Amino acid sequence: MHLENLLLEISEGIATVTINRPSAMNAMTVSTLEELEAVVAEIVRNPDVRAAILTGAGFKAFVAGADIAVMRNMNSTQARDLALQAHRIYAAIERSPKPFIAAVNGYALGGGCELAMACDIRVAAENAKFGQPEINIGILPGFGGTQRLPRLVGKGHALEIILTGEMIDASEALRIGLVNRVVPQGELLEEARKLAGKIAAKGLVAVRLCKEAVGNGLEMDLARACAYEAELFGYSFSTADQKEGMSAFLEKRPAVFLDC
Repeated sequence: MHLENLLLEISEGIATVTINRPSAMNAMTVSTLEELEAVVAEIVRNPDVRAAILTGAGFKAFVAGADIAVMRNMNSTQARDLALQAHRIYAAIERSPKPFIAAVNGYALGGGCELAMACDIRVAAENAKFGQPEINIGILPGFGGTQRLPRLVGKGHALEIILTGEMIDASEALRIGLVNRVVPQGELLEEARKLAGKIAAKGLVAVRLCKEAVGNGLEMDLARACAYEAELFGYSFSTADQKEGMSAFLEKRPAVFLDC
């Protein structure tokens, strides 16, 4: 796969995807989105990958938004098409059967904050900054920010971030639930890999079912969501993951999951 804006490394069952435009603060472009879509599809279909990490090149930025110089002269149709493209790719990350961990190494603004929110888990460096500054340039978040942010942190926190356009630091992001943990910059990728490794050691089917139960269940009322969970729980008992996992527990040995 030829990549100009991304780096892809696969090692020990973990794919590390790096947005590699440090001179532009890793700003998102149409070509970057297209490459990201191809990489996500490769991760999903690659049997050697069990978990993925998404990060940015350098120490300054995860993704400092979309390229405003490109967007400036877009008409409404072009802007809508760009948003729909991003929504499709971010949804592919969110709905992937394999978990994605965002390792946020610096500024995660606009489309970058939205990209981190599309991941399942977010680990931030101490210097990370988050924000949806679109209102400062006369527009609103268009890559899912108005929808994923309130689902993660609640309506009040989300509207304050969106309507002021101000950035928050990593400690505040942790306090309101936008990130899962904050670590020193030098330990960021190590922490993300450690977390990815723990998940990669679990059964692929069980991981996928957990993601489906949480992701789809959040879109249902509680009664329907619990019924949905019960169906997935029942299905899990037909898998090799269940047979191996319970046998290993009773035999007091580590489980070796092979199902996919």
